[in-house]
Amino acid sequence: MLNPDVRLEWFVSFLAVIETGSFVAAAESTKRSQPRVSMHVAALEREIGLPLFDRRKRPVELTEAGVVLADHAHEILRALESAEAAMAPWRSGARGVVTLGSYPSASAAFVPALLQGLARTSPEVRVVLVERSTLELDDALTSGAVDVYLRPMSPPPSSASVRSRLLWGESLVAIHPSEHPLSDVPDPLPVDAVAEHPIVSIGRLDAPETPDFETYRTFRDCGHEIEPVQATNQPQTLVSMVRQGLGIGVTNSLAAQVADVDGVRVRRLKGAPERRVAVCWDSSRPLTPSARTLLRAIVRARIPAGTHAVPAAA
Repeated sequence: MLNPDVRLEWFVSFLAVIETGSFVAAAESTKRSQPRVSMHVAALEREIGLPLFDRRKRPVELTEAGVVLADHAHEILRALESAEAAMAPWRSGARGVVTLGSYPSASAAFVPALLQGLARTSPEVRVVLVERSTLELDDALTSGAVDVYLRPMSPPPSSASVRSRLLWGESLVAIHPSEHPLSDVPDPLPVDAVAEHPIVSIGRLDAPETPDFETYRTFRDCGHEIEPVQATNQPQTLVSMVRQGLGIGVTNSLAAQVADVDGVRVRRLKGAPERRVAVCWDSSRPLTPSARTLLRAIVRARIPAGTHAVPAAA
């Protein structure tokens, strides 16, 4: 019966015999003597209580029990390699480098103060900022281009391995030129009144996930299927389009807060669901010490002005 006293070197010798086809060749590949390799395999067979090789054949062949154990032995050694990789940042010069993904309005309203605080409390951590749209950030996490990222939670991340911690909530707003018929409509603006005009939204017109953004859900919940005349992920671009008369901008309040809104009005939408923003990471791979430091700093950081705290569970 296998117990915790089983030595890893027994598995190494066992797998070496499988890979090379003989005990002699296994000894050469592991830089051990042939009697020592034989002793390791014999000890493993005693623990198992079953023969692992048919030694009558040349090259030696695995028994059925040996085939099953070989799969587990590979998993055990892979787990050891993974643990070693997780410890490496504490020893190497790469320690302290972490990549943070963010989208435009969070980059402007939240990230600068976060980085300033981190530089003061953890100067050994170097943060590399990667700015993308929401959907592009999901791909960046999957490819390993970012370690941790800030993300609105609608539409939800596509990968089941993504874990998140909610940070803040913010309202949706409509932006229209100062001299516009909507100026005569009292606050907050009814969605029905905004739906009568061309819409400029956040997101990307050709992305299949775009209808899941808060803007589209807000109008859909009120019985309107909108087809925006244009969409952008850049707050200032959206405001500029509104200023030029392309349509009524509908976006999150933080985006309006970080943009130059001279010549336009920012109005809260009546009954619109709030946007919720979270910090996300991939649970399928271990976070480095620097990534954990950044994650803690994000969770503890002051949320942007004009937003409100939401429960931590995501």
